[in-house]
Amino acid sequence: MPQEGRREAWLLLLLLAAVGRSEWTASLRGSWRLSNGNGSLVLRGDVPGCAHTALLRQGLIQDPYYRFNDLAYRWISLENWTYSRDFQTPFDVSIWQKVSLVFEGVDTVAEIVVNNITVGRTNNMFSRYSFDITDVIQEVNTIQVHFLSAIWYAAEQSKNHQAYSVPPECPPPVQKGQCHVNFIRKEQCSFSWDWGPSFPTQGIWKDVRIEAYNLCHMIYFSVTSHYECSSQQWSLEIESDFDVVSSKPVNGLVIVSIPELQTLQARTIELHPGESSTGLLINISKSVAVETWWPRGHGNQTGYDMTTVFIIEGGYKIEKISKVYFRTVELVEEPIPGSPGLSFYFRINGLPIFMKGSNWVPADSFQDRVTSKMLKRLLQS
Repeated sequence: MPQEGRREAWLLLLLLAAVGRSEWTASLRGSWRLSNGNGSLVLRGDVPGCAHTALLRQGLIQDPYYRFNDLAYRWISLENWTYSRDFQTPFDVSIWQKVSLVFEGVDTVAEIVVNNITVGRTNNMFSRYSFDITDVIQEVNTIQVHFLSAIWYAAEQSKNHQAYSVPPECPPPVQKGQCHVNFIRKEQCSFSWDWGPSFPTQGIWKDVRIEAYNLCHMIYFSVTSHYECSSQQWSLEIESDFDVVSSKPVNGLVIVSIPELQTLQARTIELHPGESSTGLLINISKSVAVETWWPRGHGNQTGYDMTTVFIIEGGYKIEKISKVYFRTVELVEEPIPGSPGLSFYFRINGLPIFMKGSNWVPADSFQDRVTSKMLKRLLQS
């Protein structure tokens, strides 16, 4: 047997063996303490949540949407709030090579402190943040998230920007909003819009958790379908990013299964220390009929269940369950007879499709109040 074949066969045996636990995750959602800048207000602040909804739940403010409460409650956004809590580490730290504190969403400018040590800072509401706390975490811990008012931060950023003007400096006076929103990576309508009030929130608006792992940890996974016209074949491009904490390369096996498409393929991978990426191309057999995805009103939105299993040396297993769809999308820009311009339309699976839509605004000024049930009701109304 060739060397590569022997290596793949050896790795395949890992799938049949007992698989060890490669990571431990503990959520820090739930009840936190919330305090304002001078400590005169201390209350419960749920995570996910923000200062406005915490004050409302405790009966300290009325409905922010009522009459002119957006103006009456401006003081909330001008404060520098702090979320804090104590937590006990739910695992033995000594058996893990790396422990990270992960925030899926922080709104917006904050300093993260664990056991009196600053482990990181945030300034983008839309980014996921991961901070290494391996050398900081203890059996019992205190975490603090010190927020800076988004209003003051944006104003300072604007003041420090001298190179050129960045309009608009402020919204129209009738909106009674805040200025310099284009200097902060935050939900822009939170500083006001023509359809909504100004509520520049502060808070932990998505999940926060502790992650502990050995060898490696997956931090990104995506699947993209492609169609090759010349060979008339569909394929799937699988991209994965890992945080490899091992001091030497880590070998593994990837097994991709799509039962409905009679697809079962395996590939060997090698992950290098640090942040390591892998790319796999899975060809779908031309003998299998693939049903394409269509926009609503033009056909079915057919999807296929795909299981991707990463078996890492040492017996660690990472499994991803995905729904994959097959479609081609082309933006057609062609000369128009008798016109100086170009066409602008989309072809989906080779068919020209007229695109239309509606203007969607956030379902609530306070994102922690938005639920799947609420979105479904609004979309179907």
